[in-house]
Amino acid sequence: MKSTKTFVYGVLIGLLGIVMFSSKAVMVKLAYNYEVDSISVLLLRMLFAFPFYVAILIWNRKQKTTLPLEPRDYYWLVGFGVIGYYSSSYFDFVGLSYIKASLERIILFLYPTMVLIFNKLFLKQPISKVQAGAILLTYLGVLLAFGDEVSISGSDTYIGGIFILLSAVTYAAYLVGSGWLIPKFGVTKFTSYAMVVSCICVFIHFLIVNEADIFGLPRQVYVLGFLIAIIATVIPSFLVSKSISMINSSNFAIVAGAGPISTIILAGIFLGEVLTWLQLFGALVVIAGIVIVSVRKGAD
Repeated sequence: MKSTKTFVYGVLIGLLGIVMFSSKAVMVKLAYNYEVDSISVLLLRMLFAFPFYVAILIWNRKQKTTLPLEPRDYYWLVGFGVIGYYSSSYFDFVGLSYIKASLERIILFLYPTMVLIFNKLFLKQPISKVQAGAILLTYLGVLLAFGDEVSISGSDTYIGGIFILLSAVTYAAYLVGSGWLIPKFGVTKFTSYAMVVSCICVFIHFLIVNEADIFGLPRQVYVLGFLIAIIATVIPSFLVSKSISMINSSNFAIVAGAGPISTIILAGIFLGEVLTWLQLFGALVVIAGIVIVSVRKGAD
């Protein structure tokens, strides 16, 4: 049983990681102001992040694992690297080209509920009646916010929403898988391996698509790409993995409730985005669903 102190530290580390991750959507939207495509921004993110993860792997190459590793564990790691930080990131970046950052985070926030569902389906972890009610409340909030935006922005919102939903599904799958594999590889090694796999996938994707001249972009795009890589990728990826190892993936899904709030605030400051009253109410309903689960967890 984890101590209360460890749990509190895990929550705080998770919160910091979530807030830093939340800044990604805002910086991606800022990059799109320079008429750059989504795969180019994603490529810059991975290009700047890749050396850090390789260096960390080399630094920790002699670190021994606490649990025995089997060949299939490496196959799973590659699979979750593809699903998590490649597929999820690509869907997210494409979706952001259609909808605003604050709405993106509200929709993406479905992934904590998906973690609970995946844990139930694949790891046989029970979902209480309170958790089930909170999940329904969360989906109701998303539907309210999304439906209102459709009436304002039109059919493009559907396209963006579908991509963000796919991002949520794939990221939830990654979180569940990482909760199982992190104890075997260790936080640092697992995160680095998964990110290196994701980077390679993005490099291959760009070489196949090759939609833009990566060396002819505006200077501001490179700066934003670097910030996305370090502030919104490298640092928070380790914080999130560390948090999961300390409080488990289901509890981390609850901590992730800070994501929509931080994104809404950052999007308002840097992008001038303003939510309608109905969208704000939907966001609050989403957050309320997670708070209910959190209170229930504390009672248990």
